[in-house]
Amino acid sequence: MSRPGEALRDNAIVNLATAITMVVDDSSFALEPTTQALLGFGIRSRYNCNSAAKAMEILEVEPIDLLLVNCEMQTMDGYALVRWLRRSGLDPNAFIPVIMTAAHLRRTRVVAARDCGANFIITKPFSAKTLLERITWVARDNRPFLEVGDYFGPDRRFQMSEPPGEERRASMIRKAQFEATKAGAGSEEAKS
Repeated sequence: MSRPGEALRDNAIVNLATAITMVVDDSSFALEPTTQALLGFGIRSRYNCNSAAKAMEILEVEPIDLLLVNCEMQTMDGYALVRWLRRSGLDPNAFIPVIMTAAHLRRTRVVAARDCGANFIITKPFSAKTLLERITWVARDNRPFLEVGDYFGPDRRFQMSEPPGEERRASMIRKAQFEATKAGAGSEEAKS
C-alpha cells in the first residue's frame, strides 16, 4: 500500500499478497466471511480481532497495511477505534487505509465514518468483487492527511471523479440513457 500523498499510477498492479491486514469485528459470523473474501484474492488476514481493545494492542506494536473494521461493536465501536488510531501518533499505522463495514448504511453512519478518519465505508454483506474494488480504491487514494480541529485523517473533500466499478444507481443510469437518446436525436436533426 502507498503512503498518504503517494499516488499509484492508474495502470499500476496492486500486489495484495504481502499486505499485512487486520480485520476487526465482534461478530464471528461477519469476521469469517470477510477473512475468506480477502483470502479469495490473495490477502491473508494476519490479525483477526473480535474487539477494538485487542486491535489497539496489536496496532501499538505491529505495522499494518490495511484495516477493515466494523462500525457497530459492543464495548468500543469502530468509529472510536479509527479516531484513536488516527490520533495515536503511531507511525505508520496512523496513516493506514481504513475501510469500515456496516450492516445498514444510513447517512449518519457515512458521515460518522468520514468524520472519524476512515477512507471508505461499505455495507455488509458485500461481495468479494466490491471489497476488492474498495481495497484497490483506497490503495490508489492519494488524498493528503489533514489535522483540522479534533479531526485527523484523509482530506474529507473528494475531487470529482468517477466512482469505482460500474454505475448501479438507477437514476444515474436513466439519466445517461436519456442523454444518449437526446444526443442521438440531435445528430439525426443535424443530418437533415
